[in-house]
Amino acid sequence: MTMFLTIAVIVLFFLVIFQIAKASEYVGVLKGEKETRKQANKINGFFMIAFLVLGLIGLYWCNELLFKKTLLVHPSASVQGEKVDSILWITLIITGAVFLATQILLFWFSFRYQEKENNKSYFFPHNSKLEFIWTAVPAIVLTILIIIGLRDWFYFTGDAPKNAMQVEITGKQFGWIFRYPGADGILGKKYYKEIDPATNSLGLVWKNDTTYNLKDDPATHDDIVMEQTLYLVKDKPVKFIIGSRDVIHDVGLPQFRLKMDAVPGIPTTMWLTPKFTTEEMRKITNNPNFDYEIACDQLCGNGHYSMKGIIKVVTQEEFDIWMAKQKPAYYVAFPDKDPDNKKATDSTAKQPTMAATKLLNNTVAKN
Repeated sequence: MTMFLTIAVIVLFFLVIFQIAKASEYVGVLKGEKETRKQANKINGFFMIAFLVLGLIGLYWCNELLFKKTLLVHPSASVQGEKVDSILWITLIITGAVFLATQILLFWFSFRYQEKENNKSYFFPHNSKLEFIWTAVPAIVLTILIIIGLRDWFYFTGDAPKNAMQVEITGKQFGWIFRYPGADGILGKKYYKEIDPATNSLGLVWKNDTTYNLKDDPATHDDIVMEQTLYLVKDKPVKFIIGSRDVIHDVGLPQFRLKMDAVPGIPTTMWLTPKFTTEEMRKITNNPNFDYEIACDQLCGNGHYSMKGIIKVVTQEEFDIWMAKQKPAYYVAFPDKDPDNKKATDSTAKQPTMAATKLLNNTVAKN
């Protein structure tokens, strides 16, 4: 019922406008076309100036109201993101100045040069010099912006520093999987046919498989696999090796001002250097619940909205303590091969033997 009522109101609104237009047309016929046109020009000229003033006021009001909700209020959380912020501000200043100049001139000219008795039109059909200027200047400015953007892009996606840590990020519907290399500093091999959502979410090659001609890769045995929460170190470069387990995703790091597609079968890379720990950013934002976010910036299915992960930026000491507590995914999948479990088992097995030896010694002593 509400929908039909809404449609009826919209139709009625357009009918009223149509009738007003027809009535104005009839009035124009009675008054004379020339007088009607003069009156319409005056009204339209006034509305042009009114729209310009109200539009500029609205622009300023929206900026005051919404700017605090943008990411630009706070500094970039990565060194590389500073370059993104820089080119963004340059672009906003240039395009903002052009927008204001053209819109003010557009509305002012419409008012200033409206039809009047003593005004005579001056036809200006062609001027090669002006056409060259208004074509060349924007082309040069845009070319410079593109060159700066490409320079920064190649910097983000180029070779990371030698001391950079490596983290593999894999997107899936609808979450994130993170992998750190173990003590050997090498990310082991994986194969999608080996994926088991319960025990091997990345398909790490942990065993020989003649079906796919795979050999157990020892480099996978110490890899740390985490889901949904990524730990990074402040001031330490990190190289991301990005991929997907199913459809195309996009690693979006809004606070770090970076993003990169996650494509099945085609690894992509980028690197960054975090500037602030999570605790420091909570003070900067004045938000005690703040956490860095990793979001999917590519529509990837019904659960796309929920594909959000957390990034914890900590000090090197805190990261080392956290990493020491993590157990390689290989040992989680095969507890019997975990050296810690073996030690515990050996210790338990020795206890009865020691007790029996003590009992035997006591018996001999009594005899």
